[in-house]
Amino acid sequence: MTYMARHGLTRARPAELVPGTLSVITARMDYLPRQTPSPSTDWAQSELQRLQQSTQAVVSVYARGRDYHKVMRQRLQQLAEKLQAFAGASGFRVFTDSAPVLEAELAVRSGLGWRGKHTLVLHRDAGSFFFLGEIFVDIALEPTAMGEAHCGTCDACIRVCPSQAIIAPYQLDARRCISYLTIEHAGSIPEELRPLMGNRIYGCDDCQLVCPWNKYAKRSALPDFDERHGLGASSLWQLLQWDEDSFLRLTEGSAIRRIGHVRWLRNLAVATGNALRHNLGAAEQSALRQALQRWQDHPSEVVREHIAWALS
Repeated sequence: MTYMARHGLTRARPAELVPGTLSVITARMDYLPRQTPSPSTDWAQSELQRLQQSTQAVVSVYARGRDYHKVMRQRLQQLAEKLQAFAGASGFRVFTDSAPVLEAELAVRSGLGWRGKHTLVLHRDAGSFFFLGEIFVDIALEPTAMGEAHCGTCDACIRVCPSQAIIAPYQLDARRCISYLTIEHAGSIPEELRPLMGNRIYGCDDCQLVCPWNKYAKRSALPDFDERHGLGASSLWQLLQWDEDSFLRLTEGSAIRRIGHVRWLRNLAVATGNALRHNLGAAEQSALRQALQRWQDHPSEVVREHIAWALS
């Protein structure tokens, strides 16, 4: 993630990013789909069980619906305009995971929660299944008090991490994180990490699914985060049928689209290779191998390499 080094301390100095900034207003937006069963503990267990079904393709919950960047930015913009009308002429700018902004730290300092041992922001009444956004304003506002941390001695998130990316409480090695590897990382996935990815093809929710505070996670009030195109129940075989045109069409308006079809196939190849190492029936083995073989001569060297690894 070279952009972190490229922007340097600008991330910690809002007034350098937006000159004139005196305060930052932080906001959260819950994103569990509206149809998420209640209680959420039962839902979390069903999500964890799906990880044991090797031929299923697991997509992180946040990415199964509409791209949150667009949804939250629009709503923050509306809120900022209302605040501007209320407070008189003032400058503002909105952000959500879209600029060198230390979102989690700002959220914690403004009372939206505390930093969990998995490094995500946790709230007593909302868990961690929410997006963060900010409004930079040129008005001096009274700061909200920080809250207290409530992880105690719990280390469930550290113990469950499939790739041991949480190397210590509050410390994450992004190079091992499955979310980073499947989304941000553009090249070949280190071979020693591939088996640890299991059937996760876009992101990873394990550390959130086992967190006790997520029994209080809120369902979204918006239809935007409802599941699209069966991404909560798709098989690896089904998604391997998507050519690039299908991928672009079916991920329109989705956060998934930004990784492109090459990374999508790369991730599917790893997951399918892992599935083939399980005791599958002959018919399932054959179907998955044929689905992979379709992409053996793909123009991308990265895709070809991962397909060959999976078939081996």
